[in-house]
Amino acid sequence: MSDPTITDTPDDGFDAIVDAPFDAALSERYLVYALSTITARSLPDLRDGLKPVHRRLLWAMRQLKLDPSSAFKKSARVVGDVIGKYHPHGDASVYDAMVRLAQDFALRYPLVEGQGNFGNVDGDNAAAYRYTEARLTKTALELMGGLDEGTVDFLPTYNGEEVEPEIFPGLFPNLLANGASGIAVGMATSIPSHNVAEIIDATLELIENPHVTHERLMELFHGPDFPTGGQVIDSPAVIAEAYRTGRGAFRLRGRFRAPEAKDPADVEAGIERLGGGQWQLVISEIPYQVPKSKLIEQIAQAIADKKLPILEDVRDESDTAIRIVLVPKSRNVDPDLLKESLFRLTDLETRFSLNLNVLDATRTPMVMGLKELLEHWTAAQIDILQRRARHRLDQIEKRLELVRGYIIAYLNLDRVIAIIRSEDEPKPVMMAEFALTDRQAEAILNMRLRSLRKLEEMQLRKEQDELLAEQDELEKLLESPARQRTRLKRDLKALRKDYAEDTAIGARRTLIAEAAATVEFSMDAMIEKAPVTVILSQKGWIRAASGHVPLDQEFKYKEGDGLAFICHAQTTDKLLLAASDGRFFTLGCDKLPGARGFGEPVRSMIDLESEASIAAMMVHRPGGRLLLASSHGKGFVAEMNELLAETRKGRQVVNLKDGAVLRVVRRIGEGHDHVACVGDNRKLVVFNLEELPVMTRGQGVQLQRYRDGGLSDATTFVLAEGLSWQMGGSGERTRTETEIRMWKVARGAAGRMPPQGFPKSNRFD
Repeated sequence: MSDPTITDTPDDGFDAIVDAPFDAALSERYLVYALSTITARSLPDLRDGLKPVHRRLLWAMRQLKLDPSSAFKKSARVVGDVIGKYHPHGDASVYDAMVRLAQDFALRYPLVEGQGNFGNVDGDNAAAYRYTEARLTKTALELMGGLDEGTVDFLPTYNGEEVEPEIFPGLFPNLLANGASGIAVGMATSIPSHNVAEIIDATLELIENPHVTHERLMELFHGPDFPTGGQVIDSPAVIAEAYRTGRGAFRLRGRFRAPEAKDPADVEAGIERLGGGQWQLVISEIPYQVPKSKLIEQIAQAIADKKLPILEDVRDESDTAIRIVLVPKSRNVDPDLLKESLFRLTDLETRFSLNLNVLDATRTPMVMGLKELLEHWTAAQIDILQRRARHRLDQIEKRLELVRGYIIAYLNLDRVIAIIRSEDEPKPVMMAEFALTDRQAEAILNMRLRSLRKLEEMQLRKEQDELLAEQDELEKLLESPARQRTRLKRDLKALRKDYAEDTAIGARRTLIAEAAATVEFSMDAMIEKAPVTVILSQKGWIRAASGHVPLDQEFKYKEGDGLAFICHAQTTDKLLLAASDGRFFTLGCDKLPGARGFGEPVRSMIDLESEASIAAMMVHRPGGRLLLASSHGKGFVAEMNELLAETRKGRQVVNLKDGAVLRVVRRIGEGHDHVACVGDNRKLVVFNLEELPVMTRGQGVQLQRYRDGGLSDATTFVLAEGLSWQMGGSGERTRTETEIRMWKVARGAAGRMPPQGFPKSNRFD
């Protein structure tokens, strides 16, 4: 046995390697992928509003004859045909796309009618495709209308064994009616659903007047119409601008409505009266693409986290219609505040983006405004109308040829029969004798004997006249753009009747109305108001006792501790704490620990410096003013609203130098017009309050001049009423000195000894 001769060089695996820059090779391949994603996966076609997977789903169902009058077929059968013949992708993705086409809460006008579990508005998934069944809806048939009339091109499928339509030619405006969303490479699309009647009205206006303004279109085309209803609360100007540019966003809210309420105002406000002054709110519509279960969970979590303290409970009483019941904490809760709180804290208010990015007739992605989009869609429908007319003309021409042949055969029936009986090849004889075409002769020869009795000249000539009249009409249609526009308007008006405002499917669901002015939202406004007594000990332990207890009541303290500050407040109040280093802190009275124990260290709530201590504690009063002064005798007037701090670190208000500390923090009373200062040297000075600047931060100005020591105390008072101070002893007597003018000097003076009887503590209280 001879050795085989080697004639080919073995493939070493390196022959197919191309020497090219990596970035060039990568960008070339990624560009191919990007174009495929944009044109064949993510963006809808402007003409039928569908992506390839949706178009193939509906086409496969049409091939299976799943029209609305037919029986349902298993979804598995549909999915199998789609992925086997037209769309070679995963069955899960195809079935998910089919499920969405059947969900009336996902699609404004469903294209698939489902039987079985196709998911729900709670966010639950559909059952597996082996359990569900489906068929087409009437809307889907309208979208596919004209497929057999030569209106669109058919393309070979991925394996060349089947064909599929390039687009659907139907008159139903699916792109705007059902919307679309998708993320491609470097671009995305987000189109909400709209009302078909409004789309058609705007289109008719555009056909009638090609130069129509965008403002006129927006009078007819009001904005989104979501499957789940809700309310778009943006102004007409914002909505119009979004559709003019093709980009924007809408604020969408759920709606409160109580159909069972007796008062019409309560019906629209969503308030159900329960008797005894009690009431509850009812949510009847939720924003698009917000699962009901998620929304209820958010509300319940807000209650648990005490972000909604004015709400007691939330209940889901939904059946086929949405009904979410909200129970307020008390009947005194403001319904508008509760609604505004829900809008701010939950997905009861969302934003829906508008990005009219679609593929035009040349498969080019473009972001279009409303008018441009309707112009392109109208042009596509005119093209489909022309193609349908040409296709029908071809059919008429072919039928006329046969009818003329049948008429000749009828007029010469005996001779035709004789030729057929006597001639071995009757076709050429008939063509020669009667001047017939090949198709005419073939049609006559293929007629059954029983059809001979139908060859009546009157019927044939009537059909011929009808065909000639239709032919003439179609030729005039193709020659006249005006006739084409008229025909399109007629067809659109006929379609509009099925989706009119007074039909169940055509009635607008989403309210377009700018939100009315609401109460100002504030977390503080949701705190339940209750009286408390705030106690701060000398060692910095703070607590709040329920109710307004007597300020001289004895409280328990840790060993070696005692009372430093005490005041009455409400849980809705803010507590101002002034530190000796000039920093101010803010605490919510509702967040203070109870008074059953010793409280909690205030340092655990604020970032107080280790060497600093609390110099003053008071309740914040909006619009109030404070007199602030350091131990060095410098001070100023501060607005209380400017002292509130939002963080634990507080707010530095009084700048202190050279070892000074914050000595005076006093509320300036109504009508107070003068300041009294007393130094460690017991000298008193009185000057006009207007001499002090109002500042938000700083050292201030010199109140009193000292040779030794510093400021002991300062206060404000009404000069005409005199200067008062607390007398010593247990009687808590107050003395008022009306003859105080001898101490009245300019700010910054040294002063003189105070009146007889002034406290030895050098303090006014």
